[in-house]
Amino acid sequence: QVHLVESGGGLVQAGGSLRLSCAASGRTFSSYGMGWFRQAPGKEREFVAAINWSGTNRYYADDSVKGRFTISRDNAKNTVYLQMNSLKPEDTAVYFCAAAPAMDRVVASYIYWGQGTQVTVSS
Repeated sequence: QVHLVESGGGLVQAGGSLRLSCAASGRTFSSYGMGWFRQAPGKEREFVAAINWSGTNRYYADDSVKGRFTISRDNAKNTVYLQMNSLKPEDTAVYFCAAAPAMDRVVASYIYWGQGTQVTVSS
């Protein structure tokens, strides 16, 4: 069992930065692939970034966030991060972290989910 709690969301102007954190409980955190997803009003939940258990491999959503967002993890702190730079109004969404047996881009592969944190980017 892994319990996930996101933090770090908020209101930021376009071009600004935010760093999301996802704190995990459970001694097996380091064995899970971790992902960040987002969901805007009226839209489906979409993949943002994922990282493998050791932090040595990463996936990013093509074009929309690559080069602006960075996923990382600290297994000693049971925490995964999403550094978001050069934010755009279209990045506005609820951001969720999730845990899976292996890193993946697919929502259905993830077993445990946080409650989400709101990110709002004003123009």
